[in-house]
Amino acid sequence: MQYLILNIEILYCSLIIIVIKEAMDLQTSVKTCLSKYADFKGRAIRSEYWWFQLFAVISTFVAAIFDSFFVNNIDSAGPVEIIVSLGLLIPNLAVTARRLHDVNRSGWWMLIPITIIGIIPYIIWVVTQGDGKKNRFGAAPKII
Repeated sequence: MQYLILNIEILYCSLIIIVIKEAMDLQTSVKTCLSKYADFKGRAIRSEYWWFQLFAVISTFVAAIFDSFFVNNIDSAGPVEIIVSLGLLIPNLAVTARRLHDVNRSGWWMLIPITIIGIIPYIIWVVTQGDGKKNRFGAAPKII
């Protein structure tokens, strides 16, 4: 079941990336997100956010496969998967906050999916193209 969910997430991220026509690629996105490890200020373009989400899902998936070879943990996450997930947690939160800033929303809005019905506006916000001009969170991000 866990692998099915990861495959669905990979497919979802891939479809979103195909739709986005901005110029950031996977390597640039990962480098940017990891260099801004805990930077919750500024803005992130859609491709930066979605490429990093895809990287996080694939990394977790690979860690789960690695764990399945060496640890008998069918019902729970293994140690490598936990380490990878925790290592990517803060950069994932940071890029999400910056992505919401790009559509002129506070980073705290990333908590709205907790309400279940909030998943709908959250997805709309993260797939919407950002403001092309300066907003209260800074200037429009430059595509590297």
